[in-house]
Order: sequence, then C-alpha cells, then structure tokens
Amino acid sequence: MTLAHPWPSLDYRDWSDTWHTLHRWLQIVGKIRTAHTPWVNHSWHVTLSVTPRGLTTTAIPYSDGAFELTFDFIDHELLIQLSDGQRRALPLQPMPVATFYEQVFGVLRDLGLDLSIHGRPNELEDDLPFAEDHVHASYDPDAAHRFWLVLLHSQRVFQQFRARFAGKCSPVHFFWGSGDLAVTRFSGQAAPPHPGGIPNLPDWIAREAYTHEVSSAGFWPGSAASAFPMFYSYAYPEPDGFFASAVTPAEAYYSTDLREFVLPYEAVRSAADPDAALLSFLQSTYEAAATLGAWDRDGLEQATAGREPAIR
Repeated sequence: MTLAHPWPSLDYRDWSDTWHTLHRWLQIVGKIRTAHTPWVNHSWHVTLSVTPRGLTTTAIPYSDGAFELTFDFIDHELLIQLSDGQRRALPLQPMPVATFYEQVFGVLRDLGLDLSIHGRPNELEDDLPFAEDHVHASYDPDAAHRFWLVLLHSQRVFQQFRARFAGKCSPVHFFWGSGDLAVTRFSGQAAPPHPGGIPNLPDWIAREAYTHEVSSAGFWPGSAASAFPMFYSYAYPEPDGFFASAVTPAEAYYSTDLREFVLPYEAVRSAADPDAALLSFLQSTYEAAATLGAWDRDGLEQATAGREPAIR
C-alpha cells in the first residue's frame, strides 16, 4: 500500500518552541475534558483522541447536551462544537499561551458554557499559570501538521498491536500531561504502589494509574533532556532482567535514564517498512515484559493470524 502521507521528518530541535507552546494549549483543552467528564480508571477519561484532521476531546457532557473541542492541524484552527448546533473556530497561530487561554474561555462563555479548570500545567517542571504565560508563543503550522501525521501513523500501528491482545487493554489515546500517544496492556495482577514523584502531579493519580501490572508503549516528541522524538516501551513493575532483553529492531535500546526501551522515531521513519519496524518493537518489548513478568500469555494473547472477519 502506498501511503498518502509518508512518515514525516520531525526534528525536536527544529520545532521545540512550537511544541512547548502547543503542549500547553493541549493541556488547556485536555483539562476542560478532565474537569467535566466522569472519572474512568487509570485516568482514561482525560485523554485526547487522534482524528483524520487532528486531536479531539470527543463529546463532553454538559447540562442536557454535549460539546467538543478539536484541534484541526490541516486548517489550523480549534473548533468548538455544541450539540445544539452552535460552533466556533479559533485560528491556531503564533500567540502566547495566556492569549490562547483567554480566547478559549471567552468563546466558551459566549456559547453559554460555564466552565473552569485548574489553571496550571501538570507533569511539567515549569508550571507557570496559563493566564500568566507570555513566554511560550510559537506556532509553526508545518511542524504541527507533521507532528499530527506522526500520531496518525503511530495510531494505525498501535491499533494493529492492540488487536493482538485479549486481556484488558487501554484505547490508543493521547495523554496531554506528558504529551504522548500510548497503548497499555494489563496482566490482570495487582502491582505494588507506584512511588509517584511526577512533577506537578498528585501521587495518588500515579498510584491509581498503576494499580495493576502493565506493559505500556507509545510515542513521545522528546524534551530538552532527550532531544529527539521516540517510541518507548516499559513495564511496571519492571521484572528482573527486563533491561537486558533482546528486542528488535537493532536501533532499539534500553535507556537507564528513562528506565524504558527506546526506539528513535528516525529509525522507524527511515526503515524500509516503517510499520513493520514499529510493530516489531512493540511486540518484542511486550514479550520481554510478559515473559519475565510471568504473565498468563496463553490466556491473554489473541490468535488472529489468518482469521477472516465475521462481518464486513
């Protein structure tokens, strides 16, 4: 199959200013969903979902209706839609986080939505309040578009990987706190309490997220300390010997700083078959976690090879 949109280049150093701004915009919108959606285990109610055009909150209940906020990285606008037919679009363009914050809540008020959120970032060392943030003000539409394409491609492969598992598994979804697209498999066994310690995140949230053993994988754009986009895979709790496991493809390695397996995004993008390279990473790191962690693999894994769909 020829992809309409090949896996794009995404150099963290070239678009880091845009990412730092966009990340905070995503947090503002994600917090609106979080504050007005019923709690779901492991914080699955907070996430954003990848769409054919960007990222969305999906429908958020409000009064006797619902509303939705969607980042469109093709037309570069934030679309706000209500179930009564009202809609507004805010252009995505260079502006301070404080201006974006003011504009979003101004439009929501004009639409009759009385909403509020915790007005500081989570999971970031710098928790400058959104309303006071005139530091982060960059937006490169081409970089934002390429970032979304990476999420779109990654979601496709993650969904293939997810379909192989018959046990409890998360949706493929975007966590706005850390800024990563993730999919998580569960062994069904209870895990020891998580130590917490995530910047600007209450420890009880981390502990609730990791009540049971997991093998989790995803895509992360990178940070100043790890200045390249990457795919990752980790286990909690990490079984003995996990770090020394042989995984594929050859470019994958265990990061002692991050305590997880890492596959640079560029290694996937430049592979002869990017989907196969990524799927190999997901599968081999999961197998290392599940085998060393003594998961019930026969009961949890789904035999789908060669199976035809019952309904078309």
